[in-house]
Amino acid sequence: QVQLVESGGGLVRPGGSLNLSCTGPADIFRQYQMGWYRQAPGKERELVADILSGGVPTYGESAKGRFTISRDNRKRTMSLRMNDLQPEDTASYYCHALFLFPRNHKSEFWGQGTQVTVSS
Repeated sequence: QVQLVESGGGLVRPGGSLNLSCTGPADIFRQYQMGWYRQAPGKERELVADILSGGVPTYGESAKGRFTISRDNRKRTMSLRMNDLQPEDTASYYCHALFLFPRNHKSEFWGQGTQVTVSS
């Protein structure tokens, strides 16, 4: 069973910053697209940002201009720097790994999630 382990969540005041990290197996980091999703109570899980194995990022609308995703495949680490956090960013944040095979087959894994709470 592949384990993706998140860290770095916590309680922060509006306008504050947090760094989330995800670590996992070396072969996942060599080959898989990685990303961060989040889910708030009563809402669907949504893409925050993802990054290809070669380092090209894509951001969801909520993250543009405030969050930065990065990965270091040798260190088996993916990070999400979140600036200017607002109460609406409160959610569980999940690390995600995805590999797409031909004919729409895929291999994907999820972390257990780390809670981010933005409150004064």
